[in-house]
Amino acid sequence: MPEAHEPVEAPHPHLNADEQHLAKLGYKQELSRTWSGFSNFAISFSIISILAGCLTTYGAGIANGGPISISWSWPIISMFILIIGFTMSELVSSMPTSGGIYYWASKLGGARAGFFTGWLNLIGLVAVTASVAYGCATFFELTFLEWGWYDTFSLNRVFVFFVVVLALITLINIFSSHLLALLNNISVWWHVVGAAVLIGVLLVVPDQHLSVSQVFTDKFNGSGWDGGSTGSLAFFFVIIPFGFILTQYTITGFDASVHLSEETQGAAKAAAQGLWRSIFYSAIGGYLLLLAVTFAIPQVDGKPDYASIPAGGVAYVFDASLGANWAGTLLFISASAQLFCATACLTSTSRMMFAFSRDRAVPGSRLWSKVNARRTPVNAVVCAAVIGGIITLPALKSVNGIPTAFYAVVSVSVIGLYFSFAIPIFLRWRHGDKFQVGGWNNGSKYKWMNPVAVVEILVVGIMLMLPTVPAGAPWRDEFDWASVNYAPIMTVGVLLLLAIWWSVSAKNWFTGPVQTIDQAVVDAFDD
Repeated sequence: MPEAHEPVEAPHPHLNADEQHLAKLGYKQELSRTWSGFSNFAISFSIISILAGCLTTYGAGIANGGPISISWSWPIISMFILIIGFTMSELVSSMPTSGGIYYWASKLGGARAGFFTGWLNLIGLVAVTASVAYGCATFFELTFLEWGWYDTFSLNRVFVFFVVVLALITLINIFSSHLLALLNNISVWWHVVGAAVLIGVLLVVPDQHLSVSQVFTDKFNGSGWDGGSTGSLAFFFVIIPFGFILTQYTITGFDASVHLSEETQGAAKAAAQGLWRSIFYSAIGGYLLLLAVTFAIPQVDGKPDYASIPAGGVAYVFDASLGANWAGTLLFISASAQLFCATACLTSTSRMMFAFSRDRAVPGSRLWSKVNARRTPVNAVVCAAVIGGIITLPALKSVNGIPTAFYAVVSVSVIGLYFSFAIPIFLRWRHGDKFQVGGWNNGSKYKWMNPVAVVEILVVGIMLMLPTVPAGAPWRDEFDWASVNYAPIMTVGVLLLLAIWWSVSAKNWFTGPVQTIDQAVVDAFDD
């Protein structure tokens, strides 16, 4: 396990240790530094939200592999993501800034690397905020459906709930940073207790459970590809990797510990620990939760009913195994957790937009980098919420009851975020022992950790850009635009636009991080 060491404090009569570190990086303290180390951990833990990602994308995991996609893929992919977390913890300890991911890339690879990294990260954050808010709206719709408030599921109503959720989390984020820290602390315990309740109910209430053998060996191919085969090479090397979205999407957003580092006390150590610990504890808790759900999968005529799960998701499992009352209660617990998660996502996104705009990389940067009297970037909060709503509009249309566009937004969030992580992780590896480590570092382990992290990100990212259903493949007779995974279209399109923008204009004026503190203060640390 990587070790933590106390950072060396540089003396300065007017700045505390955190402000000194930030000043050395070129920034003055503009945001309110009121977050504790636990609060920093809490926001990443809240965004990872095992009660959100695990449950909203459970159907995708079962459709692409069945129980083995849960029981085996989750722990394996989680270990790789923890390695990614360790590499990023080392980076945030060295350079704890709100725009950390892009700042790291700029300092290690130059302005162009920072420009592309920052935009990938920002796009990923906006998409993850939208996807979590939409998942939250869906679970509230399912909750009310189980409670008998209405008779049929409605995507139009879900979208209305989605807009309400966006408006609510925007209002919450406009208030003080201290309130947000408090909400995230509460969120941790809601997730811990809520997950424990779900696990307990799923283990005790159902009349039947799958056997251990079924949970760890049963295979299922509900993707429509390869004729439903579960024995071909395609099943193991293509279909099951489609299900990786369950783990990769759930355990994401942990860069929130980075984006809130300028508001965290003792950030060089606290943000680093908050990042990797949020991954570690989420991986364990998420696995227990997923196993509990999988053991509770209902059986029809003595056989597990895997085929009904892709469209119905965990709501079908809860309803068929527990009944409407219990199902509604568990869905409500999850929906409330997702509301905490969406709030934290928007917080992280707005801080990244603030930091990136502070360095003049976003059109209208003066507006998005402005903070109000409470030292909160209100304009960035509102902008991120509005864009999130716009990119989710295609989710109004479904295919066989499944809002394919939701999974596309999920894929965009995963691709954008993880690709943005890969760039500074690779650049740190390339710098080798020349890299100036912070108080928390991986020692010589970076030599194998960083390449492993980059390869995992590239492999999973490519898998998430492939058509997940036959109707989404242009060369198929049953091709339907509503089934298209538009993640590669958005990813490639955005990269192309960024490349053109960089070549035609941005390279002439974007120089990377812009110093906001008096140079004399920076020079004082070298005296």
